[in-house]
Amino acid sequence: MLNCAIVARMSHPDLNLLVTLDALLCEGSVARAARRLRLSPSAMSRQLARLREATGDPLLVRAGRGLVLTPRALELRERVGRMVEEVEAVLRPADRLDLGRLVRTFTLRTSDGFVENFGPALIAKIGIEAPGVRLRFVPKLDKDSTLLRDGSVDLETGVLGRSQSPEVRTQALFRDRFVGVVRVGHELCGGEITPALYAAGRHILVARHRLEKGPIDDALEMLGLEREIAATVGGFSPALALARNSDMIATVPERHTGNLRAGLLSFSLPVPIPEITVSMLWHPRLDADPAHRWLRECVRATCVKPPSSPRSE
Repeated sequence: MLNCAIVARMSHPDLNLLVTLDALLCEGSVARAARRLRLSPSAMSRQLARLREATGDPLLVRAGRGLVLTPRALELRERVGRMVEEVEAVLRPADRLDLGRLVRTFTLRTSDGFVENFGPALIAKIGIEAPGVRLRFVPKLDKDSTLLRDGSVDLETGVLGRSQSPEVRTQALFRDRFVGVVRVGHELCGGEITPALYAAGRHILVARHRLEKGPIDDALEMLGLEREIAATVGGFSPALALARNSDMIATVPERHTGNLRAGLLSFSLPVPIPEITVSMLWHPRLDADPAHRWLRECVRATCVKPPSSPRSE
């Protein structure tokens, strides 16, 4: 009879334990998980014992005065969180979104170029449809997805990278090509810009990390050419500021820097460089959120129409 009872428990697991497991894995503490679920510490300890039996893993182990997650617990954390969120979404009544009454602040992590070129149109669109919504833009200094995962950021834009978490949702917004930019009166302003003339100039490299070469250098190397990097900056805005006030050449994405290039000469690169795809990224916990779905549609609609670009001098 005992063996039958064990088999029955294994074939019909207590799904309520998922909520407990999610709290324990998120909090990393029996006491904090108990407070989160409004249970006593002793009740939470009993639940942890059941989870250990069910999973065959200690899940939380002592480390000094605190507890740490086991490798198995770390592996389960994202999966269990998604499962609980999906179950809660299924059991939650679907509220009709009333944009006129929506009061919410969305945090967007983007580049300066995105804010400069798409921010005004996006803010205007949101102001018309949902006057109570505010946007908070924060700089994107890396491609790590931690801020999306912990809820500090609602939406990101950028080029996808290897460091992003696999669970993050993505949607392509637009493709962009790189162009060369110099001040008006620069020696490249007149006549054809050949690979040799382009390489002979002094260049501004945009790199957030210690990169000395990129696709442009690879393309020039195929032609037996090499450019001189006179300065390295961490973004397109400072690159264009330097180009505006010197004889250096900046190479930047065209759509991302449309307004920033006002009053400068932009030209097609004389070597083939792959285009980039700019996407928006969000955590799956927000997939079913009506307000977030509306925000994503606003961003997509704003980026479908190219921003007004200044005429190249």
